[in-house]
Parts: sequence; structure tokens; C-alpha cells
Amino acid sequence: MQKTQLMHQSGRMTGNPPQFINRPYVGREDEFQKALAIYLKFSGAFWFHSPNGGSRNQIEAAKFKAMGVLPGVPDCMVLDGRHGFVGMAIELKVKANKPTENQVAVHNRLIASGWLVAVTWSLDDAIALVDWYFQ
Repeated sequence: MQKTQLMHQSGRMTGNPPQFINRPYVGREDEFQKALAIYLKFSGAFWFHSPNGGSRNQIEAAKFKAMGVLPGVPDCMVLDGRHGFVGMAIELKVKANKPTENQVAVHNRLIASGWLVAVTWSLDDAIALVDWYFQ
């Protein structure tokens, strides 16, 4: 089982991070995203979802690329700064999925820019993270 990972620049975080229980989400990643989207909406967060995933035909893929879609952008980008961070990026995963090379590269750029980056396989952990971030 994968465990929720928090990644950030050393010494940047103020306060103690949340405790995670690592109960995996059972279902599809898009349903995981929708559940977290509802929670973020009611948290008052200023956030967005980058629609990078999913299947696209070649024409759509070329159109999105020309429009500036960046492969590897995390699923949820919270633009509010808290706990010493510029913002928070949350990458959602299900089953045995792991971050791609593009995702790792974007995570590293965000971390270098002062962002908190989380990769989680657990809705419970994502909610705990949002609650902690906005406390």
C-alpha cells in the first residue's frame, strides 16, 4: 500500500503536519477527484483542477498542447498561502499508480518555488491535509 507523501523545502513548514491514516481510496481516480473537489469547495479554498488526465484523441491532444497544457501538473492546485507555503498542490492516485516522470519534474519545480506538494492514495488523508492547511 502506498503512503501519503508530503514534499517541501526543508525548514519552510510552520506547525506540525497532519497525521495520516493511509486508508486507500477504492474506486476510479475521477471519482476521487470529484469527492475532494466537493470538500475543497466548502473549505473556502481558492483552487482549481488542471484537466490534464484522461483519454484524448490526437486532434484534442494537439489542441491542448498548443493551448499550453503542461503535462505533470498536480490534480488540485490550492492558491492560498498557509504554513509558510506559497500554495499547496495535491496529486491523487489510486491502486498501484505512481507519479510519472513529468509529475515528479513539476513537483520538484513547485517545491523549489515554495509550494507544499502532496501525493496521496487516500481521501481521508487528502481531507486531513486540507483541514490542517486551513486551520
